Amino acid sequence: MKKQIQFLKGEAHSLKPVVQLGSNGFTEGVLAEIENALAVHELIKVKVPSEDREELKLYVEAIVRESKAEKIQLIGKTLVLFKQSDDKKIELPKK
Repeated sequence: MKKQIQFLKGEAHSLKPVVQLGSNGFTEGVLAEIENALAVHELIKVKVPSEDREELKLYVEAIVRESKAEKIQLIGKTLVLFKQSDDKKIELPKK
């Protein structure tokens, strides 16, 4: 798994955030956007603009839980998520 996470971090490096939480925070609409983006891309970045570290942590936990995606990393306010689709667009290295 460690090898796969390193691989995904490398893949995510050049990505731009596709979803950004707005002033309303983590809403149903945002979750739908995240799920759609994961279905299309498998690996996405989500911008979580929160000045409060605890709030940021709660948002990240909620996003990971609700989207059922895997948290690859959190850099500053940018969360990297991965959820493999049935198509397996991203070929993961062997464990």
